[in-house]
Amino acid sequence: MAVRTIVPWPASVLRKPADPVAEITDDIRTIWDDMIAVMEAMPGYGLAAVQLGVPLRLAVVDASTKRGQVIRLSNPEILHASVEMRDHNEASPNLPGVSATIKRPRAVTVRFLNQDGVWDRHEFVGLWATSVQHQIDHLNGKMYFDHLSRTKRSMLLKKAEKLSKGKP
Repeated sequence: MAVRTIVPWPASVLRKPADPVAEITDDIRTIWDDMIAVMEAMPGYGLAAVQLGVPLRLAVVDASTKRGQVIRLSNPEILHASVEMRDHNEASPNLPGVSATIKRPRAVTVRFLNQDGVWDRHEFVGLWATSVQHQIDHLNGKMYFDHLSRTKRSMLLKKAEKLSKGKP
């Protein structure tokens, strides 16, 4: 297994829409396996390939109370989002040390190419829905803090910059 590392903000790969995956191959399955290993080594519920510098529309999500329920998604797209919203404190290993409360739909229906190369549809609710929306944002070149007001986003980025320089 290749050792992949998280790319730091503001890497350009984090701001560009990722490329669609044409088919599920052994190389794609290896990338997913690497992503799962990185996700499980950190305190998170999902990971997008772009976070590792791989510009492909691949994501993994596991919001289960016990690990091992991971869902592998390729080319995910939200078909339906609930009108009921949910607040969750979100963060990203690409910008460590900071987080923000983001309001997202409580449930989403997502269409994606699954690990067998078959189009699938799945309804995600609660933390699963938050995580899958967070990963799809990454695949679209967005970060969670893009959902904040300009002032709050600026404050968060300044705080992250200070932390990266070892200042309190």
